[in-house]
Amino acid sequence: MRDRLALPSEGPRFSPQLLYTAATLYYVEDATQAEIADRLGTSRATVSRLLSEARRLGIVKIEVIEPVETDTAALAGRVAEALGLTAVHLSTVPAVAAATPGAALAPAAAAALAQAGLTHGDVLIVSSGRTVFEVAQASLPALPGVRVTPTVGGQDDPNAWYQTNEITRMVAAKIGGSPTFLYAPALPGPDLHGRLLEDDSVRRVTHLWEQARCALLGVGAPPATRRSIPAFVPIHAVATAVGDICNHFFDRDGNDVPFPGDDRLIATSPELLRRIPVGIAVAGGPEKVAAIAAGARAGYFNQLVTDVPTAQALLTLGVTGART
Repeated sequence: MRDRLALPSEGPRFSPQLLYTAATLYYVEDATQAEIADRLGTSRATVSRLLSEARRLGIVKIEVIEPVETDTAALAGRVAEALGLTAVHLSTVPAVAAATPGAALAPAAAAALAQAGLTHGDVLIVSSGRTVFEVAQASLPALPGVRVTPTVGGQDDPNAWYQTNEITRMVAAKIGGSPTFLYAPALPGPDLHGRLLEDDSVRRVTHLWEQARCALLGVGAPPATRRSIPAFVPIHAVATAVGDICNHFFDRDGNDVPFPGDDRLIATSPELLRRIPVGIAVAGGPEKVAAIAAGARAGYFNQLVTDVPTAQALLTLGVTGART
């Protein structure tokens, strides 16, 4: 007997809605053809024809993509050469695909720290920033006795990733190190600035900066694209910046972009960052590409932790190495 659902020969043999229902059950809900036949009150042979017709009419589109093997070691080497860095550590998990970008980069960041050669008494300085904050919550290598201190003073912002002392505490706890906190605002007023630099607790931190063997640094995205920047930074003053590291803003060429009062920053200077033997920047995502390239060009760091898509984007950008 002719199937009641069949349409005239000049048109589709089945109704579009029936084709859609069968395709949804099979391709989306993973029902078997036998289960679909039971639910639709028809035979398995008819279900097979429904699925074939759905594909023929474009209701179902199947895309077969040939896998492309990414040689991460070769890619890391190419990016390191292009940026003038000593090492690039790649995560195969895209930062933008993770709920917390720093968590996606954390294993690669942990590997970079493990390879930094830090021993008891060495100094590790850590910056603020969401990515570093999220890395600090993940598994990090055991580095017993390493001293950890912030790169920048406290910032008047409710977001946890601006609280450098808290990030310092978390990193120290993860690695089994000892924290030294910085009890000073990132940008004090003119009168307070001079007094803070003479304060024993602040001088203890600035002395550790001079001894730092390793830095773990976040890279800020262009100010115009961010949900927040430090309250003491007038956004109009840094409109030409593509990013910042430790509240030092820079343009696409890696040149400083000053803002009012930046001479009072309680933070590691660009000159000091350039002298640190192992400077590890941790950043990923399309909005960070220009900032990473410019920060490397300016010599703020000599190692990079990022993901494969960001690394590929950096090569596409046509970056050049750090200034000499």
